[in-house]
Amino acid sequence: MNVIEITKPGGPDVLKLSIRPSPKPATGQVLIKVAYAGVNRPDALQRAGLYKPPSDASDLPGLEAAGEVVEIGNAVSGIKVGDAVCALLPGGGYAEYVATQAAHCLPIPDGFSLKQAACLPETFFTVWSNVIERGKLKAGERFLVHGGSSGIGTTAIQLANKMGSRVFATAGNDKKVSACIRLGAEVAINYKEKDFVEEIKKIGGVDVILDMVGGDYIAKNLKCLNEDGRLVQIAFLHGAKAEVNFAQLMMRRLTFTGSTLRPQSNVQKAQIANDLREKVWPLLRPGGIEPEIDSEYPLANASEAHLRMESSTHIGKIVLKV
Repeated sequence: MNVIEITKPGGPDVLKLSIRPSPKPATGQVLIKVAYAGVNRPDALQRAGLYKPPSDASDLPGLEAAGEVVEIGNAVSGIKVGDAVCALLPGGGYAEYVATQAAHCLPIPDGFSLKQAACLPETFFTVWSNVIERGKLKAGERFLVHGGSSGIGTTAIQLANKMGSRVFATAGNDKKVSACIRLGAEVAINYKEKDFVEEIKKIGGVDVILDMVGGDYIAKNLKCLNEDGRLVQIAFLHGAKAEVNFAQLMMRRLTFTGSTLRPQSNVQKAQIANDLREKVWPLLRPGGIEPEIDSEYPLANASEAHLRMESSTHIGKIVLKV
């Protein structure tokens, strides 16, 4: 099969088209003939040598895909050969075939193409487990997401809005601000032109924040939270170290939490998949919650897709057509 390999740690140019044997599904797994694969920030971090895959995962990048089930391993039920699915992957999505846990597969939502479906797993698993489960966001509460025009951001805005929360976002230019508002944000702040802390305080603070920036944003985020507020951290684009006055957590009963998806157990990911199937998948439909797709590249042009992602000019998801 054709695959995209990371030939060595480095920039997008280290991604090269190669040929490898197709994988075989292990017990509990299915083999998917990939139609489209999603491109995510962890793929770029892995390529740069900053995000090592788990020891039992493929060394190929790619954490989500959509396609057709072509083979089933032992002890699999509920999925059959020929089913169209989208799936969370342990790695290996930049390839013509990929094996993953059957329990991490979800059906293609009604009215969605395989291209759209390939944009769902990584972001919806992440947003649901962090914003809803860890952040405990409720209807009527105020929610702020940084990087509102990213794949995670566009997903979080739509889902939080649909759940009945008041949604706010930050983004890096006016075009991205407009996209956030179109997707359901009540207010979107161009952080390059305005102090988001001051702007959030003007509207009365927020109850939950989803942040992927870290660094000096951590202390700023705590200032934005109302009493009993929750800060949920999922990445550290500005660094994982910060000087923080933790007395705020006690005085205002704040919660600082976070998680990463890839290291979680297969059982934990299967539970998230079950929750999504039951509570979120019925909300996905054309004209309702649907992925914001920025651009599509052929598999052989994965390096161009990474350049696009790292330029930070994209709005929504980037996909590879396999």
